[in-house]
Amino acid sequence: MSNEPVSTPLSAQAAAAASGSIAPGARIGHVHLKVADLERAIGFYRDVLGLSVTQRYGRDAAFLSAGGYHHHIGLNTWQSRGGARPAPGTAGLFHVAILYPSRADLAAALRRVLAAGVALAGASDHGVSEALYLEDPDGNGIELYWDRPEEDWPRDASGGLAMTTRRLDLDGLLGA
Repeated sequence: MSNEPVSTPLSAQAAAAASGSIAPGARIGHVHLKVADLERAIGFYRDVLGLSVTQRYGRDAAFLSAGGYHHHIGLNTWQSRGGARPAPGTAGLFHVAILYPSRADLAAALRRVLAAGVALAGASDHGVSEALYLEDPDGNGIELYWDRPEEDWPRDASGGLAMTTRRLDLDGLLGA
């Protein structure tokens, strides 16, 4: 029996794993947030953003989703019940991004946010996408956005992506 290594063909995913790269089909499945008040957080994510509660763990945690998925957002008070918002200038989550399938869907989300009296922290046109920025009641950043079709993305002279940050026309979005 030889001690020489045996070479076998690898699938693209196995090759990525062997090289230390993440699998090409990997994606972010959900985010789990520490919150101070579970009912307040559920109210925001359910009533303002429109997610559905899929499961609760008593007074300690809840899972919410869009479209019947098991959960996109987890909320818990295991280490944070009654806690304060993170101080400005500290490390932590910058934002979680929720991708909408169309500009009209993003416009509907903006209408819900405005109707709830939630202030926007910003609104940007990035060339590849249009994005709204806000905070949940615990100070967690949220980006609500839709992607333009890839063929409409801005490109530089060499064909590389040329994202921008310009003021988003909210009236134009609301007209969508």
